[in-house]
Amino acid sequence: MSQKVKAVIARSKGAPVEVVEIDVPDPGPGEALIDIKACGVCHTDLHYREGAINDEFPFLLGHEASGIVEAVGEGVTDVAVGDFVILNWRAVCGECRSCKRGNPHICFNTHNAAQKMTLDGVELSPALGIGAFAEKTLVHAGQATKVDPNVKPEVAGLIGCGVMAGIGAALNTGNVQRGDSVAVFGCGGVGDAAIEGARIAGASTIIAVDIDDTKLEWAKGFGATHTVNSSKVDPIEAIRELTNGNGVDVAIEAVGLPVTYEQAFYSRDLAGTVVLVGVPNPEMKIELPLIEVFGRGGSLKSSWYGDCLPSRDFPMLIDLYQQGRLNLDGFVSETIGIDGVEEAFHKMEQGAVLRSVVVL
Repeated sequence: MSQKVKAVIARSKGAPVEVVEIDVPDPGPGEALIDIKACGVCHTDLHYREGAINDEFPFLLGHEASGIVEAVGEGVTDVAVGDFVILNWRAVCGECRSCKRGNPHICFNTHNAAQKMTLDGVELSPALGIGAFAEKTLVHAGQATKVDPNVKPEVAGLIGCGVMAGIGAALNTGNVQRGDSVAVFGCGGVGDAAIEGARIAGASTIIAVDIDDTKLEWAKGFGATHTVNSSKVDPIEAIRELTNGNGVDVAIEAVGLPVTYEQAFYSRDLAGTVVLVGVPNPEMKIELPLIEVFGRGGSLKSSWYGDCLPSRDFPMLIDLYQQGRLNLDGFVSETIGIDGVEEAFHKMEQGAVLRSVVVL
């Protein structure tokens, strides 16, 4: 059996998205059917539409979502019908070499639903294995993390991708400590979440770097103590001036461009850490003097999904939000209907929003 539901698809590279009726099968073993309540419009969805992830069109877009478990398949025990959940794209396998080493947060063989959702009999490729710009979606049960149902769906869902990626880049990957100095390059949703993470960790100096004064003003609301417009001044020199000539302990690159990565590299203190959480395209390359890599010491890290473990980190972030210690509401620029995704992409490209959120 299957259900017909409205959903947003990208049919071909660069083409405007469409709202269509798709078929969603009943959950099989290990799967869960989710009644979607809200889904954020993330840059990753735009990357899928533009063919920058892969060319497995048509794509069922949307992944930063929350909803209610409508049905579960055989063998599912972690979630039950009626649970309020945030969807994740790290359903750990427990069997790969990373999981067996005790590092499930970097699982190498994460689970997705075995069955495919379809459009007129054609299999859809769900974004990040989720596909949540839809009234309902089918996921592996491990992709559904139960959280407190008293949180608004439009803010809860943001934890499923951008907020977790940014906060995790600071807390988990960058290991920001009390009293540290931190610079964050790029003040979109992920960058501002990294600023939030640095603030939560107790960083004493948090420097937001962007080329847009409006975004820099937004960054202050998430905890930035200083701002640098890198279109007007040299960000490396500006950061050194703000850190007694030393540079920062942790530099977080949330853009995914070679130029901003190089700025992050040179703006850190000796033995400091660079974290790349911005997603580059496959053609991008960077060239650094190897003696600088060696001589400066420290760490150059990539942050996959904020190095998170959803079962551990999602409920923690919900708790922080309910305690007034995490500004999730500040990320929601607007709520829209399922037919507003294409326009939301344009607003995102213009830098006019942090997050548009589809509410169903």
